[in-house]
Amino acid sequence: MNVSLILIILLIGAFATYFVGDKLASKVALFFSLAALGCSIVLLNHFYANENISLINAWITKPNISFALNADGLGMAMVLLTAALTPIIIFSSFGNEYKNAKGFYALILFMAFAMTGTFLAADGLLYYIFWELALIPIYFIALIWGNGDAEERRKAVVKFFIYTLAGSLFMLVAFIYLYQKAGSFLIEDLYKLDLSATEQLWIFLAFFLAYAIKIPIIPFHTWQANVYQKAPTVGTMLLSGIMLKMGLYSVIRWQLPIAPLAAKEYMDIFIGLGIAGVIYGSIVALRQKDLKKLLAYSSLAHVGLIAAGTYTLTIDGLRGAVLQMIAHGFVVVGLFFAAEVIFRRFETREISELGGIRTQSPKFTSMFLILVLASVALPGTFNFVGEFTVLYSLSQIDIWFAVLGGTTIILGAYYMLKMFQNVMLGETNSKTFADVSVNEGISFVAIIAVLIFFGFYPKPITDLITPSLEIILNVINKN
Repeated sequence: MNVSLILIILLIGAFATYFVGDKLASKVALFFSLAALGCSIVLLNHFYANENISLINAWITKPNISFALNADGLGMAMVLLTAALTPIIIFSSFGNEYKNAKGFYALILFMAFAMTGTFLAADGLLYYIFWELALIPIYFIALIWGNGDAEERRKAVVKFFIYTLAGSLFMLVAFIYLYQKAGSFLIEDLYKLDLSATEQLWIFLAFFLAYAIKIPIIPFHTWQANVYQKAPTVGTMLLSGIMLKMGLYSVIRWQLPIAPLAAKEYMDIFIGLGIAGVIYGSIVALRQKDLKKLLAYSSLAHVGLIAAGTYTLTIDGLRGAVLQMIAHGFVVVGLFFAAEVIFRRFETREISELGGIRTQSPKFTSMFLILVLASVALPGTFNFVGEFTVLYSLSQIDIWFAVLGGTTIILGAYYMLKMFQNVMLGETNSKTFADVSVNEGISFVAIIAVLIFFGFYPKPITDLITPSLEIILNVINKN
């Protein structure tokens, strides 16, 4: 038994979902996503039993390409994130009706398949294939089932597609160059390369362009807010909850170990870009009138801090970044789902038209408040663990990095609590806000349970990811 089984389940699920027709598509998609989650948990137990669940097979002889999937602690953590969020995202969509539902849900499972493959791939070209495959489903999900004016939506989605594809081509060129040096795309062979400082700089920058667009890091963020707003909420959840983690994960897995000299030489610049994203995202979020756009810029601020943590090249920075990736995945999915629940009732995302929800739906208000407090890293929530660890790692490099990065706590608390006040409090709205349904409640409770449980007890995830991160850090420090 190996991790390829998860990929097989998701791929078969995508085809099965499409062929069962629109009526059963959502339920079949949920079944296969839950099967993938169950499989990932079983494989995690095998991993803890020190069984080999990785896979490496010869695939193409010329060039030398292997079908290699590496299941270490870091990879398994990201697979579990994908496997856990996918059924939540699918289940949260049950309150909506979609034209051509079979195509919609099949694309969700295919995207989960591609993202899982990206987290597991241990061959550079295989990794690149999965990386690009993940772009195709979200393009169609946002384009066909998105919100607002069709022409504006098309422009936003095409811009996103071109940006990410162009950045990825630079990464492909870097992989081709590395292959000429190593005679292999296998990650372990690429780690062993003895590249000059100049070579490492160019490789580093080629990877950075692909990852900075995907994450995004400013000034490569201009596609993000519009796509998050125009995409259907399910698409926004997939983008913010999982897909952007592909870029952050890849920084740790591919960029830093292959080009460590450049990472060390220009560390301050890249940490600075991450922190600039924190400040910029927070300030722009303060000015937003659309709820989804506010959450989009909030996400930009949070991932900026995560990116800064990865570039500290310390065990605390890497560990804190991964913890925050996972925590951010759950909280941002919860927040966007809350925005969708509000839209279902009021058919608007304009903050000025909301308010008065608390008096009509105390349950929803309570759950939304917990998500808001988790987003601002209240102690006792999962986000606090990752954010504190990242800020600690920044203080080890320069105390001012930690001070500036810490503005995310102050600014985040201000704009999130202000948003909560405007959206939820005040006099009763003239529109009726029905209390949360059973399906909506289950989605919220599942997310909140994860955020609170790991907020008080992050040890299982810390123990899972730390050995892998130490190995990667040893590779970084060998030069």
